[in-house]
Amino acid sequence: MKRRSPATPKKRRSAPSAAASTPRLKMILAEKEIRQRIREMAKQINRDYQGKTLHAVGILDDCFMFMSDLVRALTIPVVCTFVRTVMRDSESGRVAMREIMYIPPVDAAGKDILLVHGILQSGVTLDHLCRTLYAQHPASVRTATLLDKPEDRKVDVPVNYVGFKVAGKYVVGFGLGYHDQYRNFPYVARRG
Repeated sequence: MKRRSPATPKKRRSAPSAAASTPRLKMILAEKEIRQRIREMAKQINRDYQGKTLHAVGILDDCFMFMSDLVRALTIPVVCTFVRTVMRDSESGRVAMREIMYIPPVDAAGKDILLVHGILQSGVTLDHLCRTLYAQHPASVRTATLLDKPEDRKVDVPVNYVGFKVAGKYVVGFGLGYHDQYRNFPYVARRG
């Protein structure tokens, strides 16, 4: 068996620092605070839908962590589905048009629907989805959002259950992403 002679260790090339490419983040809502608020929202939803089956419709991508915790805190019967917003831009003559679709389609007829959103900003897509569902004659349509940014609102859309009102350009964590990163954080942080 050959013994290695003591030698100076080879210098390793250092990997580019992750901090160099990661924006500065400041936590604005701690995990404990978020989970407590979700439990409070669930209690209110349980009271409001007592004796009914709730059809929770999560709007992807930003709702998944919030909806997961919310439905686990519910004691009423709940059916969970998810939709993804798809936008397609086209032209009709010289007029630019934007078509908003939701896949898969939701069967809302006669059902109590709760639309679950991670963050409500402009309200445009949520308003469109509400109108689409109302056309099917549901028993009810209500909305729940973890974060509400009322200063970004372009459409006045009713929000029945709000976790927190926030301000600022970008927030990440607890399912919310920036270029699909930071969704795994158990808290909410502001980029800055």
